Amino acid sequence: MASEIQYLDTLCKELYESTDQQVRLTAERALSEFSDSPACLRQCMLLLEHGSCPYAPLVASNTLTKLVSKTGVTLEERYELRNYLLNYLVHRKNLPNFVVTSLCQLFARLTKLGWFDFDKEREYMFRTSVDDIAKLAQESIDRCALSVQLLGHLVAEMNSSNAMSSITKHRKVAASFRDVQLFDIFQLTVSMLQTAYDSIKSVDDAQLNLINGLLQLALNCLTFDFIGSMIDDTSDDNVNVQVPTVWRIAFIDTTILKLFFGLYASLPGDLPSKALACLVQLASIRRTIFNNNERQTFLSQLCAGVKAILDNSEKLSDQATFHEFCRLVARLKSNYQLSELIKVDEYPKIVRLLAEFTVQSLRMYQFSANSTYYLLSFWQRMVSSMPYVKASEPHLLDQFAPMVTTAFIESRLQLADAVVNEGLDDPLDDSGSLIQQMEQVSVIGRCEYQRTCALLLQLFDGETAAFERALASGDAKVQTQSKTRLTWLVMVIGAAVGGRVAFSSSDDHDLIDGDLICRVLRLMEATDQRLATEPGSEKLELAFLWHLEQFRKIYISDQVQKTSKVYNKLSEMLGLNDESAVLAVFVRKIITNLKYWASNEKLIDDTLTLLNDLSVGYSSVRKLVRLPEVQFLMNNHTNEHFSFLGASTDLKTMKSRTTLYAALTRLLCVDLNDDDDAFDRFMLPLTEAMNELCKVFQMTAATSAVVDQEQVKRAVIGLSRDIRGVAVACNTKTAYGMLFDWLYPDLFALLQRAIEYWYADADLTTPVLKLMNELCQNRSQRLQFEMSSPNAILLFKEAAKLICTYGSRILTISEVAKDQAYKLRYKGVGACFGILKVALSGSYINFGVFRLYGDSCLDDALSMFIKLLLTIPQRELL
Repeated sequence: MASEIQYLDTLCKELYESTDQQVRLTAERALSEFSDSPACLRQCMLLLEHGSCPYAPLVASNTLTKLVSKTGVTLEERYELRNYLLNYLVHRKNLPNFVVTSLCQLFARLTKLGWFDFDKEREYMFRTSVDDIAKLAQESIDRCALSVQLLGHLVAEMNSSNAMSSITKHRKVAASFRDVQLFDIFQLTVSMLQTAYDSIKSVDDAQLNLINGLLQLALNCLTFDFIGSMIDDTSDDNVNVQVPTVWRIAFIDTTILKLFFGLYASLPGDLPSKALACLVQLASIRRTIFNNNERQTFLSQLCAGVKAILDNSEKLSDQATFHEFCRLVARLKSNYQLSELIKVDEYPKIVRLLAEFTVQSLRMYQFSANSTYYLLSFWQRMVSSMPYVKASEPHLLDQFAPMVTTAFIESRLQLADAVVNEGLDDPLDDSGSLIQQMEQVSVIGRCEYQRTCALLLQLFDGETAAFERALASGDAKVQTQSKTRLTWLVMVIGAAVGGRVAFSSSDDHDLIDGDLICRVLRLMEATDQRLATEPGSEKLELAFLWHLEQFRKIYISDQVQKTSKVYNKLSEMLGLNDESAVLAVFVRKIITNLKYWASNEKLIDDTLTLLNDLSVGYSSVRKLVRLPEVQFLMNNHTNEHFSFLGASTDLKTMKSRTTLYAALTRLLCVDLNDDDDAFDRFMLPLTEAMNELCKVFQMTAATSAVVDQEQVKRAVIGLSRDIRGVAVACNTKTAYGMLFDWLYPDLFALLQRAIEYWYADADLTTPVLKLMNELCQNRSQRLQFEMSSPNAILLFKEAAKLICTYGSRILTISEVAKDQAYKLRYKGVGACFGILKVALSGSYINFGVFRLYGDSCLDDALSMFIKLLLTIPQRELL
């Protein structure tokens, strides 16, 4: 026994302390084998008891956690282990924090797994854990801190679905724990926090550690998934704390709010941020738990606490505390109505303080953009609520919202200077956060819109003049700074235009929009003219596309009257006299980007998205089709005009070709009818590419000639993506029939050969399989062939053959690296399933006829798919 412990102890030390990677890997493998041994439970207990290395208890705890999560440990063994752990934690002194944490997690896991285990003598034996832990809280402060930590891990474990393979079982356990013990734990926590707060002036480090644990436990209780909705961090802003009705007594007298605001004001270090995190949850408690008077009282206390924080804002210099306060501010409006906020005492002073705080915060670059999001979210919701407030209630937003808009615009320009001059991270690189902010500002800026636009016009005119001077000077740094500032202004102007949908707009507003739009279009034209001789700015080009997209949605959409005053400005300033002329500007920009930005994946993708939106969302699309610029696109979609259509294009950029061909084919189908010649003319570049590939495959098969494998493979990838785009847009029976006649049988034979040659290359197999999936889609009943037509059977036979070809070859690959398993195997198997699913669900297949004429390809395809499934581990399938 001693030798076993010594051996395991040595492995633990090597795993965590050795600087030799090979030694660590060897130790990791040995410990992995140890965790699978039959004597694992006994050895872990011995390692806990006698291990000398400080990492030995950690390894033992982690191993036990994995072990008890399986089914190999008996009920009695789990119960004994639970009791042993509690005794071990109580009586072992000076354990490292990471070991205590791991052991607490193991204790919580045992409690959760045994929650419904019943014994005649001990009944629900694991449910006594909370009582056993609570007894510790009545002893020394060290044991009290341990009990709080155990309860914190227990609540977190009950709220996590990781421990159980069945979501249903997890929800049953969590619901039972919520009903039986969670509220008692929360009340105990609040009571202990109140006791600690009453003696806050005389606390020492041990008591601060206890308060830290209590705050975390309170937060765990308040963030519990009360209704089993499996909430996560991504839904943060839409979450209400759905506490049960029996919890009502804890909140109606507002004592709990005073406690947490008092803790915030009194605690040192990083503890105020945790107090605020709890207040964020308290501010999110569902409205229906209160009656009207109680809700107003609760909100008044919240606002009073927020005002007190703003009056003494020293602690907000800590970034974590600042972030939690911003979240608290956002929850004031997400959970309460503007009419309720107006009724709060000192509302005018509170909204003024919040406006000043927001203005100051927008200029503080050291704080995260995530915090800015919450502040802007508050103002966005406030402004959005203005139409629903009675005229007699002074909301004062027309006074303070413009302050926020102005501060945002000016601070972004200052930030642009800091990015260039000081090397700060550029927020323009984070497109997700950037678009989020623009959507918020689009609403805020529409409050007192004339003031917003006057500022934008002034800044934009000044910056364009500065840009011209920078170009003349030849100073690269000044040019970069000016382009960055213009990028922000173009984005904000696009947001301002896009905000029109949020408010009832007047003709005056449309005229102002026209002024702004014309200036951006003029700048865009000027920068496009320079692309032939000098490199452009990717970020500015993306801003132009964002602006065009907002312009399209607001003033070129089907719902907008084309008599809008914005067209008066376009005609007056740019000579764009009608809608067709405006559309021509869009298409010229698209052609310019496809020509000069072929190697930029993001720009090509956004450009083609704009083209796709024009072809999908515009009812008078015939005007678009008749434009010379669109006809140029439809007649010249070759790599001679647009280099990104060549085989040498980056594979990621090549994905955008599907979007291009979907848009172009959609435009083609507007006036296509039964014109086979028009379809063949459009498909001519693809026909030539397909014929060339067929010749290459025939030549290599007949003569074993040497060809450029990489070039041929890329050509197949590009062709597959192109034809998939065509297939996406062929949504009518007639158009799909033309496509099928064009591609059968040559394309199917080409795809078969490509899969035979390059079955191990997911970069090729994925687009090929996705193309077949798209061809089998019976969208808009497009596959309803004539009764005399064999096309349905031919299509299904080709799909089945492709699955069998791919499957039979992919099964010959015996080993796949774990990090490549999804790309090289699972993704392909999923695509095969997609093909079978859409094919078998298609009403266009008469299976009686198919059984008669379809040979055995259906059985072969299903059989092959089952074989592929058997190669995937069960945990991956789940």
